[in-house]
Amino acid sequence: MSVVTLGVTDLDRSQRFYEDGLGWTLSSAQEQIRFFQLNGLIFALYPLDALAEDAQVPNERAGFSGMTLAYCARSKEEVDATLEQAKGAGAHIAKPAQEVFWGGYSGYFADPDGHLWEVAYNPFWKIDETGNVYLDAP
Repeated sequence: MSVVTLGVTDLDRSQRFYEDGLGWTLSSAQEQIRFFQLNGLIFALYPLDALAEDAQVPNERAGFSGMTLAYCARSKEEVDATLEQAKGAGAHIAKPAQEVFWGGYSGYFADPDGHLWEVAYNPFWKIDETGNVYLDAP
């Protein structure tokens, strides 16, 4: 995967959420798109109507989309802090952080457009100093 693009209803609001609220660094901004460089991929924000038009699909969003994004934390405390940071930036906490059946600790928030993010600590995965996640130690 190289790029993740989220369709959003208010480009400036979404940029503020990720940039000011979550502390991500904006890499490039054009009139209709915003780019954030993350570890080994690019995260983009694009107007929802325009994204649906570009993909030539109807713009129909209702309920759960069947997809989540995830942020891997280095500890349970980081999970809690990240969820609080997201909440302070205007996110809705969909599921408070808790111990989960697979041996980790996670919770979910929804960004201003309802895109679900899991914030998880997985004690079985390794995260290097730059934030890259590995199923096995590199």
